This record gives sequence, C-alpha cells and structure tokens, in this order.
Amino acid sequence: MRNILMVLLLLLAPLAFAQTTQGEPEPVEETTEEAEVVEGEAPVTEPPVETTEAAPAEEEIPRQQSASMDLKDLFIAGGVFMWPLLLSLLLGIAVTIERFVTYGKAQQNVAKLLEQLGGYIRKGDLQGAEDLCDRTRGPVAAILRAGLLRRDKGLEDVEKAIESSGSIEMAYLEKGLVVLASVSSIAPMLGFLGTVSGMIRAFAEIAAAKNVEASLVAGGIQEALITTAAGLIIAIPIQMANNYFIARIGGFVTDMEEASMFLVDQLADMEHLKQL
Repeated sequence: MRNILMVLLLLLAPLAFAQTTQGEPEPVEETTEEAEVVEGEAPVTEPPVETTEAAPAEEEIPRQQSASMDLKDLFIAGGVFMWPLLLSLLLGIAVTIERFVTYGKAQQNVAKLLEQLGGYIRKGDLQGAEDLCDRTRGPVAAILRAGLLRRDKGLEDVEKAIESSGSIEMAYLEKGLVVLASVSSIAPMLGFLGTVSGMIRAFAEIAAAKNVEASLVAGGIQEALITTAAGLIIAIPIQMANNYFIARIGGFVTDMEEASMFLVDQLADMEHLKQL
C-alpha cells in the first residue's frame, strides 16, 4: 500500500506542476494589437471589405481549436464525471507500476536455483540449502525454505509447509489485481453514466429553448461522448495489464509446483539413502 501511495504522488506531481506553470502571455499581445487599432481609427472607412472577408477566417479558427482540443479542455468539457474517471486512472496506473516492479523482483532463474539446491541436498548440506533459499528472493525460494524448515518432521509435514507457504505467496502475488479488475469494470460504467448525464442536459436545454439550434445540444452531446471515450480508454489498457499479470502469476505457480516436487523428491531420495 505504501508503494501504491508513492506512485500516486509521483503521478499527481506533474499535474500540479502543469497547473502552476501555465502563463498568460497572450493578453500582452492583444493589448498591443488593440492599441494599434485605436491609434489607427482614421482609416476606419477602408475595412468594410476586410471585415466581410475576415468573417469566414474568424469562423475557421474556432473550428480548428475545437478539433484540436488539449487534454485540459477535454477534461473540462467532459463534466463532473471526469474527476472519478481521473481518480480511477491514477489508481490503475499506480497499481500497474507497483505490480510490474514486484513481479520483476520476484522473477528468478528457477532451473539454476534447483540445480544449486540439489547439489547441497546431495551433499547432505541441508543448512547450506536453507541458506541458499534465504539469499534468494521470490516465491519459489520462499516455499523451498518453508519445506526445508520442516525437513526433520517427515515428508508429509514438508508438503504441508510448502502448501501453506504457497498460499501465502499466492495472496502476495494477487494483491492489487482486484483493484485493476474494479477499475476496468467501473471506468466504462462511469463513462456511460456521464453519457446519460450529458444527454439529459442536452434534452433539458432543448425543452427550455423555443428555437432549437445545434449549439444548444452540442455541449451535452460533447460531454456524453467525452466521458464514454474516457471510460473506454481507461478500461482497455488496465484490463490488458490485469490479464498480463494473471498470466505472470500462472508462470509463478508453475515454477512453485515444479520446485516443490523437486524438493520432495530430493528429500525422499536422501531418506532412502540413509535407510540403506
């Protein structure tokens, strides 16, 4: 949980920095242009033709701006439901990064570990095998160490210790996946809820207006589309990350099963040699 909170703070820092560093250089240029217009009031008789020609140019500029809205404008146009969508996005990214780091640390060369472990057991150096598991991080080394700690109580206790340790390691590996699954399912629902809210606002404006124009319903329809797109954009990569992590956990489970069988077989062979 501490790692997830740290990742969330790192993700929120650029947003706060971007808001504080937004300058307003344009008003200075506009004042200078207005000053020039005021000073040039004498040739007011010439611009009639220019004003008629400038009208379409002024209409084209807003269209280009609306077609290339930045993230801040899209967020504002999306309405109030963009805030829970942003929160779910940050939470999903934080958990994804934390799981990537965790699985990267847990990944190990199982074949090399089992080869070294078998060498210690065949020599009869079980303490050395236990020390090897202590020096190695990851779920495979953890269950092997749990089994070696019960080596003096028989193979049945060794198997039970491995099963118990495997359950603990599985819980650790699956931590956070519930959050990813929740984000991938809730984000589209929030997007659809924003769609309904936007359509309600659009029809309310139509009902309140005497003359229906496209500009009246544009805001509500834009809000509906933005929230729907945002919900899907959040849900798709988070769901892909969740599926990827589930596949990684399947690989860890296979490695743990292979290692547990190897340890039990090695201990059984050692007991058999002692009886001979």
